Amino acid sequence: MDIWNQLLGGFVTAGTPINLMWAFLGCALGTAVGVLPGIGPAVTVAMLLPITAQVEPTASMIFFAGIYYGAMYGGSTTSILLNTPGETGTMVTALEGFKMAKNGRAGAALATAAIGSFVAGTIATVLVTLFAPVLAKYAVQLGPPEYFCLMLLAFTTVSSVLGKSSLRGLTALFVGLALGLVGIDQITAQVRYTGGVPEFMDGVEVVLVAVGLFAVGECLYNALYEGRSVNDLNKLTRVHMTRSEWRRSWPAWLRGTAIGFPFGTIPAGGSEIPTFLSYATERKLSKHKEEFGSTGAIEGVAGPEAANNAAVTATLVPLLTLGIPTSVTAAILLSALQNYGINAGPQLFQTSSTLVWALIASLYIGNVMLLVLNLPMVGLWVKLLKIPRSQLYAGILIFATVGVYGMRQSAFDLYLMLGLGLLGVVMRRFDFPTAPVIVGLILGPMAEAQMRNALSIGEGHWSVFIERPMSASLLALVVAVLVVPWLLKRRRG
Repeated sequence: MDIWNQLLGGFVTAGTPINLMWAFLGCALGTAVGVLPGIGPAVTVAMLLPITAQVEPTASMIFFAGIYYGAMYGGSTTSILLNTPGETGTMVTALEGFKMAKNGRAGAALATAAIGSFVAGTIATVLVTLFAPVLAKYAVQLGPPEYFCLMLLAFTTVSSVLGKSSLRGLTALFVGLALGLVGIDQITAQVRYTGGVPEFMDGVEVVLVAVGLFAVGECLYNALYEGRSVNDLNKLTRVHMTRSEWRRSWPAWLRGTAIGFPFGTIPAGGSEIPTFLSYATERKLSKHKEEFGSTGAIEGVAGPEAANNAAVTATLVPLLTLGIPTSVTAAILLSALQNYGINAGPQLFQTSSTLVWALIASLYIGNVMLLVLNLPMVGLWVKLLKIPRSQLYAGILIFATVGVYGMRQSAFDLYLMLGLGLLGVVMRRFDFPTAPVIVGLILGPMAEAQMRNALSIGEGHWSVFIERPMSASLLALVVAVLVVPWLLKRRRG
């Protein structure tokens, strides 16, 4: 009963006019970001992080969360009409959605994507409401060895799952860990790895790295390699579903939610895996197998879209209760909390309960807003696809530059941002995932502190990590994540 009282208090906070305005702005901006090809929520939230200096914490977190799950709604529009996913989680939607659109069924594909997103997002939010406080209660009992092993698991899973090879993922992770070591040591207060540059004394800003790698890197990459590409836009038809399409969609929505939510709660590299699993499941269970890959099957849109949104909502569980991000956007949201001096983790439900419950309540409100924004107003979002790429990316570069310079009024930050942007281009060109860089930068210093505390508990003996059952189990999982895929590849070879 206590959970429902706290949720009611969250609705009271989230329902104030100012917070409703921020929720609506976030949902609208997120939808626009999802519609525009190549600009994901990570880029947008990274660019807007400097507003944390001006806006109070609850409002800004509601705003950023609205951008995050709004982008998942909007991403299906470009996947279906343009065959260009706005976000990696909507890649699978393009497989069947684009074929449906080419055969004059764009409206049905957009309708099942929007309604499926609403159903999955609402169910996933109810599960977050029920399970996040319970998980936080048990997480309080974890000690430094368990926390270090949890972060080690996050490092290995995010690095191994993202990208085309584990080696490239781990290389990107070590780049992030190296950047996280720059500055003053948290425990000994010694200056390290600054190279005599005074601006590095406070460490490398997460905001700066995120903007450089994602926003600037995306713009430069598009200018260098994709600037001349032209896509054909499918015709938009009336957004509605027939009775038969409703009957085929709702089981796929529920199955997609059941697949997506568990994957969102574990550090498994985002929503790509559950969306592919959902697509494979729908293809296997469908009574209309002949439509897959030919005219387009509506189940192939409904299931993956539901899995995508359920996974995105579920990322809040480990983020809020353990302080561990399971996607790059969640990592940037974590840095936004840190900008306010708020530490995500099991104590968050006690120390900042108003913010947490207002954020959870805003998910319910945001889902309704997004359904209204994406069904009747889909024609408006389609018009955004006509914005010339050159003007769009020029605007992003200007916005990123002003945002980064506004943090410390330092020209050095701008040079560093540009250098990181070039690094982002190189990483993208050679298929190095950028998400592990951000995860390593944010969690690296925290993992180092937990490792040192654990060794203090074990009086300098590394055996402390295998003597405790929970930490030993997590270490076994880390080894499995690194070794099992290699063994399976050897076996197939």
